[in-house]
Amino acid sequence: MPLDASRNSLVLPLLGLLVEEPAHAYDLAARLDERYGHLSVSRSTVRSLLKAIERAGLVAARRPEQVGNRPPRTTYELTAAGMAQFRRRVEAGLRDAPVASVDFTMAVAYLGILPAEQAATRLDGRADRLDRELTALRARPADVREAHMLEAAYWGTVVAAEAAWLRALAGRIRAHDIEWPGGQPAEPEEIQA
Repeated sequence: MPLDASRNSLVLPLLGLLVEEPAHAYDLAARLDERYGHLSVSRSTVRSLLKAIERAGLVAARRPEQVGNRPPRTTYELTAAGMAQFRRRVEAGLRDAPVASVDFTMAVAYLGILPAEQAATRLDGRADRLDRELTALRARPADVREAHMLEAAYWGTVVAAEAAWLRALAGRIRAHDIEWPGGQPAEPEEIQA
């Protein structure tokens, strides 16, 4: 785990699950494993992260409750600061995360936290950035054989596919092809640059 636990890739999905409902560490670990099997999740990591983000003021612990014969469990809920951080992390993941990364995948998983037009605008912005990366990737040095640059061709295909997917998703959001949380898309003046 990084020295600054808030930089851990599991923080975004933890906050996202707490947006849905308050929960205890065991429940969160089980839901993370169920929903995101590609992530390496242990209960001890979830407990450590919850304590770290509680110290940061992103979540608040309720008094431990005992259910049946089980030991008492502390339930955590998102704070207003946690919700604000969650939104910032979603936007940062969309804007800054590397292509085909876990951080980008987790940002997309919680894209619905943003107003529809803002989400579509962020997707278009990422696609534009990827187009610039693709242009740089395609500039193969003339004195290097293609056989020695196959990884660049592969990565270019990955980048191009993500850019195309982003634009298609932004189009579907704008066309109301996806039922968006909160109903209608936000008006353009509500979008923050």
